Amino acid sequence: MASVRVRKLVKKFDQTVAVNQMDLEVEDGEFMVFLGPSGCGKTTTLRCIAGLELPDGGEILIDERPVTNLPPADRDIAFVFQSFSLYPHMTVRENLAFPLRAVRTPQNVIDERVAAAARSLHIEKLLDRRPNKLSGGEMQRVAIGRAIVRRPKVFLMDEPLSALDAKLRTEMRAEIKRLQSDLGATTIYVTHDQLEAMSMGDKIAIMFGGLLQQIGTPTEVYDNPRNLFVAGFIGSPAMNTLPCHRAGNLLNILPSADSGDGKVVVLPVAPEAEARFGSAPEGKDLILGVRPEDIALAREPKPDFLPAEVYIVEPLGSEKIISLRIGGHVVKARTPPTFPATQGETLFARIDQSRAHLFDAATEESLTCR
Repeated sequence: MASVRVRKLVKKFDQTVAVNQMDLEVEDGEFMVFLGPSGCGKTTTLRCIAGLELPDGGEILIDERPVTNLPPADRDIAFVFQSFSLYPHMTVRENLAFPLRAVRTPQNVIDERVAAAARSLHIEKLLDRRPNKLSGGEMQRVAIGRAIVRRPKVFLMDEPLSALDAKLRTEMRAEIKRLQSDLGATTIYVTHDQLEAMSMGDKIAIMFGGLLQQIGTPTEVYDNPRNLFVAGFIGSPAMNTLPCHRAGNLLNILPSADSGDGKVVVLPVAPEAEARFGSAPEGKDLILGVRPEDIALAREPKPDFLPAEVYIVEPLGSEKIISLRIGGHVVKARTPPTFPATQGETLFARIDQSRAHLFDAATEESLTCR
């Protein structure tokens, strides 16, 4: 396996900059996930690494060897596409063996590698079937197996699970992660699904508008988002955001335009958050960010709890998501499934300020990212 280095990568389509000055390092054996909405540049970056797109600037190195201008066949990579792309007239065994036969690998080596890949992917019983006799999950396993038999330096995967239903996606996420761990394979995986990214990646590279917004472990990007985009994109439900000003040891949550009374909600800064919020400038437009799980609810008034009207209740089986109105803003809180709440009633909410965030409203950059 090998490392991948991307330096100042630029890719344009006519006047549109799809990837802008991308700097990225994927270590040997690492599982890196490119995450972002459609059109953010993640697939274009992957295709540039694969050699399927020629960059307009920058450099790409695989195993410290410059490959920017090399054709895909000379980069020693394997690409798993969004579509399964199996040969319908070949059996599973023949599909798995095809990349090796194309480079005239000895038959005994082909048999050994096909058998090993089939065992890893639990498809030994499917080797004599053709693709039209396989389920979607089985076809995806075969497509991954065809990449494995080549034993490349780097695996590249472009949304390989997007065509599967929800149950199969969950199963295949675990299968791919376990397989990557067993092989110790350097892998770059593209998805727009943040749950896939959080559950599979050693590190996540979050992209938007052709720019790398943040890179880090799933825990790092979740707990310490660098900007409002990352904060809102990572997590389900997304982070709640409330406009506010700081005045000494108070955070004044500004009312929404449709709140009616224009009343400011005053939130005293908790002692555990003084160091966290103390550097935020006074009187400047700020955004308070808080995760749904960091809002505690009570049915009776308590110190440091704000009154909040229940806007909607979403029972999800293992939990409830309760939407509340605070200062006219709708915020979501995550509660146990047994917590009683009725639309229209008043509850009381406490924000865990030790885990809350402040963002500069003008730049959208975090003021509390550690």
